Amino acid sequence: MEFNSLSSLQTLSSNSQQISRRHFVRTMGAALAGTHLLGTDRLLTAGQPENTAQSTPEPLVKKLYESLKPEQKSKVCFGWDHKDKHGLLRKHIQANWNITDPTVNSNFFTKDQQEMIEAIFFGHFDPSWHKKIRKQLQDDQGGYGEEQSIAIFGTPGTDQFQFVMTGRHTTVRCDGDSAEHLAFGGPIFYGHAASGFNETANHPGNVFWEQALKANHVYKILDGKQRKVALIPQAPRETKVQFKKSADKITGLKIADMTRDQKQEMQKVLSSLIEPFRTSDQSEVRKCIKKQGGLDQCRISFYQSGDIGNDQVWDNWRLEGPAFVWHYRGAPHVHVWVNVSDDPKTQIISS
Repeated sequence: MEFNSLSSLQTLSSNSQQISRRHFVRTMGAALAGTHLLGTDRLLTAGQPENTAQSTPEPLVKKLYESLKPEQKSKVCFGWDHKDKHGLLRKHIQANWNITDPTVNSNFFTKDQQEMIEAIFFGHFDPSWHKKIRKQLQDDQGGYGEEQSIAIFGTPGTDQFQFVMTGRHTTVRCDGDSAEHLAFGGPIFYGHAASGFNETANHPGNVFWEQALKANHVYKILDGKQRKVALIPQAPRETKVQFKKSADKITGLKIADMTRDQKQEMQKVLSSLIEPFRTSDQSEVRKCIKKQGGLDQCRISFYQSGDIGNDQVWDNWRLEGPAFVWHYRGAPHVHVWVNVSDDPKTQIISS
């Protein structure tokens, strides 16, 4: 479930079901964060036809932006084309970083603002993943909001804005399709160190390890010739997620060269990769893949380097196409770098 547009909530108020601004934010935040409130799904769809398409957290970003005082905006808001030493900041990605200094749970933000930020953040994810995301944040950062910070680029409510939340193993974005061509509004990052920096072979407790197991299932059903193409000795540097200048530079086994059954399993791998995210982002990823010729134009690589336990369950692997990179680094713990577009000429910055 994604929360519905603000207009539906305004309709609710006009029908004499008045709620305070603070309760409005709390209700929305609780619903998106997976809190078990009776009837929240009905509250968030009140006044909407049953089949009306659901919207995204973007309207709440505008509400948050308008609530910020000038001194707050000076710390967490930037121009759309703001650059730092790396270049265009809104296109940058790292594994462990904060674009801004104030953490979400600090007194820099008011309680209402914190609740809006929480609603926005969990609005990026499918509700079935909220509990897992909270576990990842607890293990990696001591809990939600403890080491995370936000940045807003441009002016929310216009056709150029982006909300970015960063922290260890966390970079998520929403932008109302402001970022041309890119899915997710730009490159994203997720990861988990569930049982210490150096995880064991079965990655106990890692919420993202199931993705690797699905990919490894594909490897198991490849024949000898296919495995020879798909298995590569050394993984590339994990930050290398820019698109290749030409498709023939992409290594690994081409999905087009798989059997029908193998292709079906690859579709399951793709579904597993996008499963944590909101429906609109899942759809956008699929549209981007379709525009570049479908999953058949992608290749999958498994890397012998970093095989924890030498069990030939490949911890490091990569699914890549002309304008698609999903790099999964499972050793010593999980790092996943994502760069998806409908145009292979799209540029990002990673470090």
